Amino acid sequence: MAVHTAAHHSSGQVLPFRESLLAMLGVSFVTMLVALDQTVVGTALPTIVAELHGFELYAWVATSYLLTSVITVPIFGRLGDYYGRKPFVIASIVVFTGASVLCGAANSMLFLVLARGLQGIGGGMLVGTAFACIPDLFPDSVVRLRWQVLMSSAFGIANAVGPSLGGFLTQYCGWRSVFYVNLPVGLISAYFVWRYLPHLRHVAHRERMRLDWPGALLIALTLGSLQLFVERLPGHAFTAPALGLLALAAISGWALWRWERRCPQAILPIDMFRNKSLSALFTLAVLGGFTLFSLLFYAPLLFQGGFGMTPNEAGVVITPFVVFITIGSIANGRIVSRISKPNFMLYTGFTMIAFSCCVIAVATRGTPRGVLMGSMIVGGLGLGFVLPNLTIFAQQTAGREHLGIATALLQSLRMIGGMFGTAIVGTMVTQLYTSGVQKALDADRATHWLPQLADPQILINRDAQAALVADLAQAGHRGAPLLEAAREALVGAIHLGLGLAAIIALISLWQTRRVPPIKLQRKLEPVIHAD
Repeated sequence: MAVHTAAHHSSGQVLPFRESLLAMLGVSFVTMLVALDQTVVGTALPTIVAELHGFELYAWVATSYLLTSVITVPIFGRLGDYYGRKPFVIASIVVFTGASVLCGAANSMLFLVLARGLQGIGGGMLVGTAFACIPDLFPDSVVRLRWQVLMSSAFGIANAVGPSLGGFLTQYCGWRSVFYVNLPVGLISAYFVWRYLPHLRHVAHRERMRLDWPGALLIALTLGSLQLFVERLPGHAFTAPALGLLALAAISGWALWRWERRCPQAILPIDMFRNKSLSALFTLAVLGGFTLFSLLFYAPLLFQGGFGMTPNEAGVVITPFVVFITIGSIANGRIVSRISKPNFMLYTGFTMIAFSCCVIAVATRGTPRGVLMGSMIVGGLGLGFVLPNLTIFAQQTAGREHLGIATALLQSLRMIGGMFGTAIVGTMVTQLYTSGVQKALDADRATHWLPQLADPQILINRDAQAALVADLAQAGHRGAPLLEAAREALVGAIHLGLGLAAIIALISLWQTRRVPPIKLQRKLEPVIHAD
């Protein structure tokens, strides 16, 4: 294998324009693969649960993906720092696409959750390596912001078509097709990455790396046990098993901190958390992930189950949210390099996100669609101002030596926030909805019908609703009012969940003051190009 130092061009990039463009197309298609999956599945999820049953696993369709992603992102982010990112990007596309086929073939919620876990491994490999390819190709942070418009555009295309495509496919082709749509995108991304993305490695990392497997295992134990504790707490309170999970999480977390302090090639470099700027950005990543995933996964359930929209109608309302994340990212790239205080964009973004969550948290079935879509636009713009800046600020603060792991940690922590967001909001929704339905049934002396209404899937499936109303009427109960009471209980439960997301967004706004003033710098450093 020939190895030579790649010369930097005057424009602050390691390759000429044409090669940079084709390489960025490869990375952009990889980004599209992940973005398309997230938005399509979010819209289709209520229908999937309605067919496969098992609402208790609703949150786990998201959290199983997030949990395995969180574990694999830092592993492959670190490996990419040492061995180059291209081989791992290719492998991740294969794993992710193959797992998508398994998701589409699922015949039970448990199988789907396991397949999503495997898909999360591929997604974690993608996130841990693909995002760090950008600073490899464009070491100059200002030039990088300009080129990221291409990546943001690909992300936007996927986000633009994702919700509507998910709703359309779910309604007319069945929910399984929303996973199979990853196949053509995966093939295209694999071709471009294989053909055009250069294999870049850093000069400083020529020594052989020993992967920190104990650290990876402790991360898995800590996050996995903490996730299970969060899931079990509302239904089981402080029982012995729940307290055991919490104790395991605490012990594993303490052991992880002790081990990583003395591990020479730690998967989780503790010294990075001592950096005030990085620790503040990492905190914002967790809080931002909580809000983002709570809104992304439970707004569709509110619109379909609570407001009675079809999957296609819900997809149309959600579309502005994800489209304007991209538009906000593009606008941010034009603004942040021209203002003297780039931190201002974080304050603006979190304010807009909090406003969006507040509007959705008080929306009713009578709220005009234009108001719902407008709030989604504001929230999307806010995230577009926040997400790219967290990445750029962290990459610049961490420096070349920790570039890959800093990028990976930022993505991992955002996923951790999303994991707890979907879990906590999900358990709130489940408990409050079940309590509301129980109360309505008690008032009508129809408590024995609870199993038929305990799962909100009944509010998505219109055929099942008609059959249930007929059965209730035959038994002497008022079916339509009971169904409406269940719908109101779901709306109230999701309102409280998204209200919590709004509070987290306001806390994020307050925490932004901890980020020291950032100045974008033009720093060019050598890399080696392995062909």
